[in-house]
Amino acid sequence: MERISFSNQDMSYAVREELKTLRTNIQFCGDDKRVILVTSCLAGEGKSTTTQELAQTLSEIDKRVLYIDADLRKERDDKSGLEGSFEYGLTHYLIGQCTSRDCIYSTDVRGLYAVPSGQVPPNPSELLANERMQVLISEMKEVFDYVIIDTAPLGMVVDAAVLAPYCDGVILLIESATVSYRLAQDVAKQLKNTQCPILGVVLNKVARGKGSYYGYGKYGRYGAYGAYGES
Repeated sequence: MERISFSNQDMSYAVREELKTLRTNIQFCGDDKRVILVTSCLAGEGKSTTTQELAQTLSEIDKRVLYIDADLRKERDDKSGLEGSFEYGLTHYLIGQCTSRDCIYSTDVRGLYAVPSGQVPPNPSELLANERMQVLISEMKEVFDYVIIDTAPLGMVVDAAVLAPYCDGVILLIESATVSYRLAQDVAKQLKNTQCPILGVVLNKVARGKGSYYGYGKYGRYGAYGAYGES
């Protein structure tokens, strides 16, 4: 198995504590919530960074964690986090050019493994609906304690809704003061229609006090924030 690196993000103590709170709340969701999909409403809300950091945080408590980059709509140069030379990625597996073993890489973080997205395909949604994706998730659930899946923003494309039925739960990331109430409700409705439980909402880039510090907001059950509650 080849080895790649997770780039270290420069995080403050407060942000690290928020991530630990997120990790704890995921654990309290139950042992059956092990395949977790993360999506957002729009691009640029910090979804991929948060997903990668969540995967790393889970590995810190002696869990075997697999991070899957299922955002197939971004060129590799537009992403941060994974560093190294990847011969194969998720797209190669989904079109049958490699086995699942070929596209899983060990990382420099103990207990953390990763599946990079691979080349950008012309038909991301159709590829993700491929039976091979369901098989991959099912197989990896038997090997890892947690499978954390990063997907494209559901407010823009349907990829997350395609994958959600294969997962145990969904986390919706929303950037503070950027996403409208209506859009958040529309995305939540799409997720609800997949029958995959919405585990909670991460409110990101929250202004903190006079210093306007930006970090991660609290995590809780969906509806814990009045703006995002069901109507």
